[in-house]
Amino acid sequence: MAQLLVRDISPDLVKALKARAASNGRSAEAEHRLILEEQLKPPVSDFWEQARALRDETRGKITGNSADLINEERDKR
Repeated sequence: MAQLLVRDISPDLVKALKARAASNGRSAEAEHRLILEEQLKPPVSDFWEQARALRDETRGKITGNSADLINEERDKR
């Protein structure tokens, strides 16, 4: 695996990283790695793929006029 050295980090940022790591039960290095992975890895699926999956999942389960459903929920308030 490659190594990454980051220089000139402000003390406040280092303190925030260490606090976040401690609250998540990880080392600062592990937290830093996770942050980089979350921000830089390509998304698993894009919006349209998620929308298609949701349509497939709910197909046939929701019946009736959507305006009626909205009005019913509004009237519950």
